[in-house]
Amino acid sequence: MFRMDKTDHRIISCMVADARSSFADIGAKVGLSAPAVKRRVDRLLDLGVLRGFTAVVDPEALGWGTEAFVEVYCHGNVTPGQIRVGLEPLAEVVGAYTVSGAADAIVHLRAASIQHLETALERLRAVDFIDRTVSTVVLSKLLERPAMPEGGTGLDRGPSQGAIGPI
Repeated sequence: MFRMDKTDHRIISCMVADARSSFADIGAKVGLSAPAVKRRVDRLLDLGVLRGFTAVVDPEALGWGTEAFVEVYCHGNVTPGQIRVGLEPLAEVVGAYTVSGAADAIVHLRAASIQHLETALERLRAVDFIDRTVSTVVLSKLLERPAMPEGGTGLDRGPSQGAIGPI
């Protein structure tokens, strides 16, 4: 089994903080040459630790600023794979997760407006295995963080500090 070392964690932290950093910039921060950083990044990609690179877009700027989290309750015994297949055609579904508790899944929806959200919910409820849903509309986003390696923060905060200061 592959084990990441401290340098791998630091490289990932640098990339999460600014994915546009050059290998030379990252190398200067972690004490490696640019080619050595590239080799490590390539290895992390090959191993699936890094899954790719993407632009992070503000959904509101694209006109999709209305969002909701929806508890999904299914008829009978539905597998996670069946849930995924049923949700994939719905463009408004930006995330879906199986969960513990009473619900079978939690679905994250984004829409252009409340009316669009209502239409998306109707299409979600029409999926053949869905019995009922419970929706919670997001009013404001208080905190959102990228996944970070153990010990890494990317925000220059210690283990007892949050993004807004000490706990």
